[in-house]
Amino acid sequence: QVQLVESGGGLVQAGGSLRLSCAGSGRTFSSYAYAVGWFRQGPEKEREFVAAISRSGGRTNYADSVKDRFTISRDNAKNTVYLQMNNLKPEDTALYYCAAKFTIYTANYDRATEYDYWGQGTQVTVSS
Repeated sequence: QVQLVESGGGLVQAGGSLRLSCAGSGRTFSSYAYAVGWFRQGPEKEREFVAAISRSGGRTNYADSVKDRFTISRDNAKNTVYLQMNNLKPEDTALYYCAAKFTIYTANYDRATEYDYWGQGTQVTVSS
């Protein structure tokens, strides 16, 4: 079984920054075999795609709403994926989830239904 644990959320003022981490573990887990995505769900909103990264880190993809503000990266030696969030806005307030998809392809994935494992989420709150 694979476990994903998010951390790094918190309360920040608009314009501030946070870095989220997603640590993977499990008897069969090797981050080299998993594409990872970040999703978020705000109050009374549906879960939405934020960013994704291929298993090697060579390909990334972002939602239009976070492009040029958020950066996804990974350190496979540490089995960890990061989401650097800059210039945060109140509308970024949400519960942020990371998800992992076992794949042999060098692709990233922006649909929640494509992912095999999910973390419990970390709350990000941006005050105006």
